[in-house]
Amino acid sequence: MAASDLQQVADPEAVKRHPTLFRAIRKRKNPRLRRSDITVTDDQAVKRAVKAASLGNAMEWFDFGIYSYLAVTLGHVFFPSGNNTTQLLSSFATFAVAFLVRPLGGMFFGPMGDRIGRKKVLALTMIMMAVGTFAIGVIPSHASIGLWAPALLIFFRLVQGFSTGGEYGGASTFIAEYAPDKRRGYFGSFLEFGTLAGYVGAAGLVTALTAVLDTPAMESWGWRIPFLVAGPLGLVGLYLRLRLDETPAFQKLEGGNAQATEAADSVETTAKGDLAKIFRQYWPTLILCICLVGAYNITDYMLLSYMPTYLSDELGYSETHGLLILLAVMVFLMLIISQVGKLSDRFGRKPLLMAGMLGFLCLSLPSFLLIRQDGIPAITIGMLMLGLSLVCMLGTMSAALPALFPTQVRYGSLSVGYNLSASLFGGTTPLVITALISWSGTNLMPAYYAMAAALVGVIAVACMKETAQRPLDGSPPSVETEEEAARLCAAQTPEPKF
Repeated sequence: MAASDLQQVADPEAVKRHPTLFRAIRKRKNPRLRRSDITVTDDQAVKRAVKAASLGNAMEWFDFGIYSYLAVTLGHVFFPSGNNTTQLLSSFATFAVAFLVRPLGGMFFGPMGDRIGRKKVLALTMIMMAVGTFAIGVIPSHASIGLWAPALLIFFRLVQGFSTGGEYGGASTFIAEYAPDKRRGYFGSFLEFGTLAGYVGAAGLVTALTAVLDTPAMESWGWRIPFLVAGPLGLVGLYLRLRLDETPAFQKLEGGNAQATEAADSVETTAKGDLAKIFRQYWPTLILCICLVGAYNITDYMLLSYMPTYLSDELGYSETHGLLILLAVMVFLMLIISQVGKLSDRFGRKPLLMAGMLGFLCLSLPSFLLIRQDGIPAITIGMLMLGLSLVCMLGTMSAALPALFPTQVRYGSLSVGYNLSASLFGGTTPLVITALISWSGTNLMPAYYAMAAALVGVIAVACMKETAQRPLDGSPPSVETEEEAARLCAAQTPEPKF
């Protein structure tokens, strides 16, 4: 008997005398949450999704990492000039140019991922990234073809940047929509584990090459090897991604609302990736996303991309020394990042993100003062202080950012917000810091720049909502077991008390 029928046949006077009783009966007849509304995750499917998304992210940052770590060499190969600073600025400008098209890539691939699915778009971005990186490895030098060499380098950097526009938003969305609500931070942390793995792979390979090869050999052919490695890596990543099913949340969008109950009223049931809608309806959240990502990206690129160049170009250490120290710090961060993800599930995203932002705000200057001291131990301690602040953000951000937006526009909104911020602040970080040091004459500029970014980040974290252990906006609850689903249903379906 429907609740409305019950209301009609019941004695009106009885309904007035016992409103609580009849309200409980209505809830029992029309539960707020049915079992069919809850997603029970497949542990093996979640692990496959995490592996495929993380490998793609690792490849992305391997590609960007090798360019950063070979910045000095690439400056000599593609931008011959009598001035070392001019060469370095030209090389970093080419690094930054890839970020100019990232927002365009985000605006193209993001809404496409909301329309046709996350899996297909992630496969396409993987192909483009692999082709762009491999092609850089076969470009002739400036000595061979003149100005065509830097022109081709810039073109393929643009291909890389455009494809990357759809990578992070899609990969983080993919993991977030596969993971159970109570472990989203833990599984999301593996995406940034992939980031560190990509940087470690790049730093390790470049370190080995610079240790084995002399400068003429490195500038002649050695620099090509890391870029050529990207081809086989891309094929492996593409294979893993094509084997995956679409995310449960997107499948529910495609399935419509035929099975939806009262509990699913807030669940989006149409997959429309509308760019204008994103800017029109979600601009406050976009601004919050841009601020969070800007603070996170500036500190990330400063430590993981720019630091080896800073140690060699500003402080006079050999390139090998700088890369080896950074390599050790990144391996340490890889060992603890999943534990940070677990902490964010237990205590919340905001406390961990705030710890990271405050760490950069308070520790950047002491860290760089240590780094400027003579001796490897002081440099290592200084970089480790920055690294521990960064890992609080790395282990948390990939779960926090997708939860800002509802399912129907999640991929598009996150891709647009993330890449606008990465373009404005992240990719320009090495170029801006190099220019600021040259302008100011002080090599403490990286610390001041990081502190300014962290201050913006502190304000942004204070303004965001806590999303740990809660369903994604626009998606039904996601749990690990049938028993947990049953308990969740029972908790929202009280027994009538007569």
